[in-house]
Amino acid sequence: MRIVRIEQKGRTACGILEGEKISVLWGLPYDGGLANTTGEVLSLPEVTLLAPCEPTKIIALGLNYRDHAAEFGNPVPDEPLIFMKPSTSVIGPDAAIIYPAMSRRVDYEAELAVILGKTARHVPEDKALDYVLGYTCFNDVTARDLQKKDGQFTRAKGFDTFAALGPWIETAIAAPDNLTVEAYLNGERKQHSNTSDMVFGVATLISFISRIMTLLPGDVIATGTPSGIGPMRVGDMVEIRVENIGALRNKVVAERVSA
Repeated sequence: MRIVRIEQKGRTACGILEGEKISVLWGLPYDGGLANTTGEVLSLPEVTLLAPCEPTKIIALGLNYRDHAAEFGNPVPDEPLIFMKPSTSVIGPDAAIIYPAMSRRVDYEAELAVILGKTARHVPEDKALDYVLGYTCFNDVTARDLQKKDGQFTRAKGFDTFAALGPWIETAIAAPDNLTVEAYLNGERKQHSNTSDMVFGVATLISFISRIMTLLPGDVIATGTPSGIGPMRVGDMVEIRVENIGALRNKVVAERVSA
């Protein structure tokens, strides 16, 4: 099942996408909400796809792929290395990634994102996947020069538009730890790996994070990026592809700074 969040004629709604038809939901797709459709059916071309959820927080992973750790010359972490991106950084498919004026290098990072379906706190690993609504594509946009300058991730990862996700939430993923993850820049493949190379799998991440903070429905866990990260420039089109989910496309535009 594919869950979308849409805008149409000034209103927003969630729905279930089948082919090019969207069955509109009364509310949010949590706590049994997927069963409550309004009876209204829209066609995909007449709506704008938004980010498929509105997270209260995005918990992201550093160095969670063995090949990415090797790329940076770092050992793999003993525990998940987590950081957070603000909810204001979220954009959806086809929305613009804004290249901030204070940065000189902004990178793409292709990732699998986990969308929580219910509140999770102190979740055992063997029950963790029961808390997942589904999965989507994620671009953990990063101002690499600022990350190196600051020595921590908040500024480099937290700009508006630096958390691109979508195009929808796919619920029919049985094995999230065995999916191909790719990034394309202007049609050229730059990243190609598999979630089987993750140091910590999805269930481990949910359990670990839920022992630190309460995860709420719609919250996002971005599971880390493989090797092959690189810079984007104004005018570039970046595409994140995850097997059995789809493709997330965003164009890079310059920040407009008022005088």
